Amino acid sequence: MSDNTFGKNLKITVFGESHGTLVGMVLDGCPAGLAVEEGMVERELDKRRPGLDEISSSRREADTVEVVSGLFQGRTTGAPICMIIRNRDVDSTPYEAIRNKPRPGHADYPAYVKSGGYRDYRGGGRFSGRMTAPIVAAGAIAKGLLSLSGIEVIAHTIEVGGISLKKLPTIDEIRRERYSNPIRCADPSQAVKMRDAILQAKNVGDSIGVVIECIALNVPPGIGSPIFDNLDGDIAKILFSIPAVKGVEFGAGFQASRLRGSENNDQYFLEEGVIKTKTNNSGGILGGLSNGMPIVVRAAFKPTPSIALPQRTVDLKEMKDVSLTLSGRHDPCIVPRAVPVVEAAVSICLVDHMIGSGAIPEVL
Repeated sequence: MSDNTFGKNLKITVFGESHGTLVGMVLDGCPAGLAVEEGMVERELDKRRPGLDEISSSRREADTVEVVSGLFQGRTTGAPICMIIRNRDVDSTPYEAIRNKPRPGHADYPAYVKSGGYRDYRGGGRFSGRMTAPIVAAGAIAKGLLSLSGIEVIAHTIEVGGISLKKLPTIDEIRRERYSNPIRCADPSQAVKMRDAILQAKNVGDSIGVVIECIALNVPPGIGSPIFDNLDGDIAKILFSIPAVKGVEFGAGFQASRLRGSENNDQYFLEEGVIKTKTNNSGGILGGLSNGMPIVVRAAFKPTPSIALPQRTVDLKEMKDVSLTLSGRHDPCIVPRAVPVVEAAVSICLVDHMIGSGAIPEVL
């Protein structure tokens, strides 16, 4: 399993396992001279931490970042940036009893086959949501690069367990409200209903899914590399690297197939000399290239597969059908961790393409 790197111009490689000594990343291709203020990376990682709300797992990692290379005197040096995050709050005991019993909904069985039985089964190993912490750390650097061009990437929760927003919030509402509640939702009243739905599922030993929307503002037109390295394809690729993502759509998404061309087409107009579109059904990307409108992408996360209800599986050692009841610490819903991870992933991909398009200078 060698495909641990994403990107062509800005390359991120992640390493470590959920219950191993640490997780970390190497970010290669970042221009020299970017100011990285103290605490910048930790602030992004803090957004990923669920806090003490009962909708989240009781695993509490401090996520303290240790910089190994690539930063000196508060700026990037142009060398590969390596950061590690040690795993402090680990309990692998529940996984010993199920090491040969693949959990339904998890990658346990295909990972067992792929590795010939030698995978790290503790906490899901490489397939755990824990592996998103290094992505958020790299995303902090990517966001710093994007800010130099006035680009802002913001994500928020739009649906949990079938409970969705009654109306789309404004950008200002998203900025103001999304981190005011543990659901990371811009509508506080709907956030309460979403939280109740998560707790109802948790109380019966079950879990529910979530949809996260991400918006990238002020991306200039013409960013991307068609045909096979197109911008929306690469955004989708890095989003699918996030455990539990099962669907990605841009703009109108699947709804576009139900529209006529006259309804779906985004018609152009001039506003103070800038070309814009009256609608944004394309989600800011056409032909694999940004068109200057906000990039709008949504990621659908499946329900957390680790549930307390009895399930059927196969004992791979005995080769017989068995019943499986899981113990341990698990999230009943991937929110709130998902929102900062989606932001980070989209930011990394945008920087990769902007460097390739010459939109970010090599020396800052």
